[in-house]
Amino acid sequence: MAAPRAKEQSPAPTDGRTKVGQKRRAETRAKIIAAAFDIFGEENGLFARIEDVADKAGVTRATFYNHFASMVELREALTSEVTHDFLVAVAQTVAKLPDSREQCTVAVRYYLRRAQKDRRWAWSMLNMSASGEIFGGETFRQAMRTISDGVDNGDLPIPSAELGRDILLGATLAAIGSIVKRQMPDDYPESVAGYILCGLGVDRDTARAIAHRPLPELDYASPD
Repeated sequence: MAAPRAKEQSPAPTDGRTKVGQKRRAETRAKIIAAAFDIFGEENGLFARIEDVADKAGVTRATFYNHFASMVELREALTSEVTHDFLVAVAQTVAKLPDSREQCTVAVRYYLRRAQKDRRWAWSMLNMSASGEIFGGETFRQAMRTISDGVDNGDLPIPSAELGRDILLGATLAAIGSIVKRQMPDDYPESVAGYILCGLGVDRDTARAIAHRPLPELDYASPD
């Protein structure tokens, strides 16, 4: 005789109060991130404290800690929020380019041109990069992949991908600082991109020509 089958448990009904709580938690987290962006988007945002963000968001310090363990964790979350869609669009666009050298210059020019148009975004990039990986972990890793491909295929004749990554990201971040603090020429992104290529081992005339190629339209289409 077959053993009796255990009675299947019906899924517990969704608690409406749970949904409300989840919605409120998401809204509070979004308020904290939005407040942090407002603060980091200012010139002195580098010195922001937990109290500053909590006050701006209209929450208590305890509520802040319910969502983020530290300012470092908040910065990384904010960096992801601020850069993810833009980085994906840049990555999708440069992936269509066969030349690693042009991939580097196009990415640099996108970042610097956005800094020219959106000073709050530019300041947030500067301030959030000051105590963590430049432009956040996601962008940091993408830069490493791009440079590694160029080193492997011979487009970038430099000793190591790490060296190239630091040249690429460090010079780009410094250039953003110049853009927000000084009056730089309109073609500054192309100049910076060209000299970054020189630092990556490309001869000056070739680097300049690549950096001044027409800039492709940024691809914001969702990846497959």
